Amino acid sequence: MLQRLSVLTDEIMDDFEGALGWLVDQRISYAELRMIDGKNIAELTDAEVDRVKELLNGYGIKVSGVASPVFKCKLSEDRESASGDTFGNPEESVEKHFAKLNRVMAIAKQLDTINIRIFSFWREAEPAKYTDEIVMHLREAAKAAEEQGVMLLLENEPSCNGGQASEIADYVKQVASPALTALWDPGNEAYIGQEAFPKGYSEVKELLTHVHIKDAYIMHDGQSRCVPAGSGDASLLEQIKALEKDGYKGLYTIETHFTPEGGSRRLGTEMSLAALRAMVQEVQS
Repeated sequence: MLQRLSVLTDEIMDDFEGALGWLVDQRISYAELRMIDGKNIAELTDAEVDRVKELLNGYGIKVSGVASPVFKCKLSEDRESASGDTFGNPEESVEKHFAKLNRVMAIAKQLDTINIRIFSFWREAEPAKYTDEIVMHLREAAKAAEEQGVMLLLENEPSCNGGQASEIADYVKQVASPALTALWDPGNEAYIGQEAFPKGYSEVKELLTHVHIKDAYIMHDGQSRCVPAGSGDASLLEQIKALEKDGYKGLYTIETHFTPEGGSRRLGTEMSLAALRAMVQEVQS
């Protein structure tokens, strides 16, 4: 299982080549790509993607997936909605996000990966009222992905309509395409106070093809906080045991969203990596 670990590079540091060197030092063979030297991967030129590929090849790192910002946008400009971190991507229309999807699919193939993380649009005040519209767009995206031979991974993201496991499970089932599966992030489930395991996992376990490792809990003041893997409410050890028992063969990508006070993102990632390795040893013992 340790051979199936991946890390989002900008969770380590902004310097892309420095992050690849860290992965080599940690004996990790996969990287997930979101920001490259401060620029969102969806905005890279062909020449910049070529440079990324050259660096990856030089360090012997494979791409576990492209963590795109696709569909982190409003369903309608006429309605108020939630919003969240776009990682350098400007607020744009649904139409422009479909153009972005086409670009990201080309980038993914250039980087020899089929995995592309997507979202379910900024969260509406009443998401259930817009399920048909959301599914319509996701179905169109999945059709394009089928034609291009890539896989769209729909993540449970609190700021989006698919904010928890049950919601993304519903969307994936309704789209019913082999090119749209669930990206399961137990930490995001815990971040909004939902039971990540076993409840959340039970919703998505037949639909997921990718897993993010994050942990979080709700503090006494009601605010959410990301913490190192294994120290929050995501029940990650039990979750990983269940995934392995259930035959999950995909990758585990560390995305901590945690920086220790006075420390760095790299230190936060190292703390989660150390905890995850200890969990893996227990799972395999």
